[in-house]
Amino acid sequence: MKIDKELLHRFKLFGIGLSIGIALVIFILNGKKSRCSWFPNERVLKIIRQKHLVYSDDLLKQIEAKQIDSSYVNNILLDGNIDFSKSQTKNKPCRRYHIDYYTKEKSSVLQVKICDSVATLSSLKFQ
Repeated sequence: MKIDKELLHRFKLFGIGLSIGIALVIFILNGKKSRCSWFPNERVLKIIRQKHLVYSDDLLKQIEAKQIDSSYVNNILLDGNIDFSKSQTKNKPCRRYHIDYYTKEKSSVLQVKICDSVATLSSLKFQ
């Protein structure tokens, strides 16, 4: 089977263009903290982070008693997994979300209530 020289030339040009395009995308996005929010879990976590965060009294007591650190709560809001089966996503006017977070040392569950402009971090329980 003989490959036409013109077709081979087109494949070479396509490969060169593809390589340049990939290199540009890697160069432009390299070092940026760009996250894709295509999936429902990422979208909801992004919405929560963009709202004005209010800590409940119970959660503030845990932070003051040094049981948890506020950076731990921030990590949950970055990398947590929302359990949609335990969440109340259709509640009006405020939705409630159940966020699971697992580390090597411990696992925890954060309850969040999202209203119009405020996200209330209701409770944090360790399992």
